[in-house]
Amino acid sequence: MEVLAALDPASGPVLPSGDGLAEENARLREENARLRAENAQLKRAVTSHAVVDQAIGVVVVLGRIPPEDAWRVLRDVSQRANVKLRLVAEHILTFADGGDPPPERERLELRRAVDRYAVLRPGPEHRRDG
Repeated sequence: MEVLAALDPASGPVLPSGDGLAEENARLREENARLRAENAQLKRAVTSHAVVDQAIGVVVVLGRIPPEDAWRVLRDVSQRANVKLRLVAEHILTFADGGDPPPERERLELRRAVDRYAVLRPGPEHRRDG
């Protein structure tokens, strides 16, 4: 239990001071704070990635386009509407879940992007069967 308490920055010094231990204590506290911040950032990134992946799935189904094109659609909408990709994805998921549609500018860019990538997709006459 003493070891765990020593690792908690709120429980006081990790090491007793003297002979350079105070400096090591300060360094360890800084490293702990840096790692906690990095961990929080990674958690946000994983959550954001999951939201974008789900939105790609919605665009695949509704736009009838492959996943790589659905990714491009989201990217294009984000860039052309000047909205963060994660936010575009959240708006699409909200709409797919029965909520409000995305803002008008995003809807317009979404239609245009899906149409753009649908045109680039070869039709059945161009596909090769096995």
